[in-house]
Amino acid sequence: MNTTLKKAKKYDAKSNLLLLIKDVKEIPLELLNTNELDYIKLELKNKKEIIALNHFPSWIYVLLQKEEKDDFKRLENYRRNGTKLVEIANKQKLSDLTVVDFINQKEELLALAEGMLLANYQFLKYMTKEIDDKINNLRKINLVSDQISDKDVVELNTIIEGNEAARTFVNEPLVYLSAEKFSEEITKLLSTTKAKVEVFHKQKIESLKMGGLLAVNRGSIDPPTFTIIEWKPENAKNKKPYIFVGKGVVFDTGGVNIKPGDYMNDMKSDMGGAAAVAGALYTIAKNELPIHVIGLIPATDNRPDGNAYVPDDVITMFDGTTVEIKNTDAEGRIILADALAYAKKYNPELVIDLATLTGAAHRAIGIHGIVAMGKDSDKEFANLDESGYRVHERLAHFPFWDEYDEEIKSPIADIKNLGGELAGAITAGKFLAYFTDYPYIHLDIAGPAFLTKPDHYKSRGGTGVGVRLLYDFIKQKV
Repeated sequence: MNTTLKKAKKYDAKSNLLLLIKDVKEIPLELLNTNELDYIKLELKNKKEIIALNHFPSWIYVLLQKEEKDDFKRLENYRRNGTKLVEIANKQKLSDLTVVDFINQKEELLALAEGMLLANYQFLKYMTKEIDDKINNLRKINLVSDQISDKDVVELNTIIEGNEAARTFVNEPLVYLSAEKFSEEITKLLSTTKAKVEVFHKQKIESLKMGGLLAVNRGSIDPPTFTIIEWKPENAKNKKPYIFVGKGVVFDTGGVNIKPGDYMNDMKSDMGGAAAVAGALYTIAKNELPIHVIGLIPATDNRPDGNAYVPDDVITMFDGTTVEIKNTDAEGRIILADALAYAKKYNPELVIDLATLTGAAHRAIGIHGIVAMGKDSDKEFANLDESGYRVHERLAHFPFWDEYDEEIKSPIADIKNLGGELAGAITAGKFLAYFTDYPYIHLDIAGPAFLTKPDHYKSRGGTGVGVRLLYDFIKQKV
């Protein structure tokens, strides 16, 4: 974790302070003189939200958030102001900052801290020159507030750790993060929790006849893995588990339908769904939420070498379904299908998959949301939708009408892995749904999982999208 968040009982007037206020009158007179208070009032009249005062050698910042009636928008505004504060603090080379709460609103304070922590993430592992100038100086944030507990702080730190782990997984290049290494890293991450992790290697995958995962892997010299994470506390409130399934294509060349031009750039991020599942299971298990949750992660790279699968091949999946291959670049749904079929053995309450699945989803709504669809899950969908607004990882509902099933029918096999020219995100979801017989939600995170430039507290590269969403969704069941 790049920054540590701690609860403090009091503040030192000589420290770097952030005063979180609703009114200037709330600022203690011993902190600022009359001229400074007049300056703050003038800046606030000019609609400035963050005011900086140099108390050499320390700084005092004042934040008066604009009024916002919508609860979800208000929390997001606090997160975004947290980003601005981190940028200012790092520019001024501050190593610590103490947030003093004068608004007495727990959710708003935690949202501000969350934005600061998320914004301060960096991935500098492979930089070797002039590194000191690139490292964020901010290392410690203290919260002085009667509204929060030590438990609140521990929980938020853990959520950030899970998000950052997912970001780092996505940012790691294939030269380091093969499928086997990914499973090792997931096991290492979860080793600090009481969750159980089991990794199926190639021989086991072959014995299970997971034909989808094996087909995509055929062009690679690196073997596939299938990782199962299970958090089953003794006090679990649910009789049937919630299952999260994550697409783990650690690099996607497109296979023999090789991606043209620069479409292969950043394809190390094609395991963003798997990263999110691992990060979410970590946060759920680490914070010991009393809900039985399982994560399934099929992982491989997709390369056009050796005996790679090709268009017109027919493969047999884990559940015996035959699939006609029409495009080897539609590989994510192939490996997810085996995992979704495997999930049936648990008789789940609900299964949610996350995948950087289609360019169609990315083109449809850009980076600002998640394309979502599903079946037999209206109540759970509504709960997930609310979580999406709460953490600002919003869902865009796409139709899942029966007519789309026609698009994936094959003349020579049970189904084919590609629909027609239109509605590509939906037909991909329909392909996946074919392998389910339980309440199911499909989340296509192709847009927000990896960014080419920062978006507020989401830095360039992996964003860890899905971790906070899934954690909040499960937390609401406690």
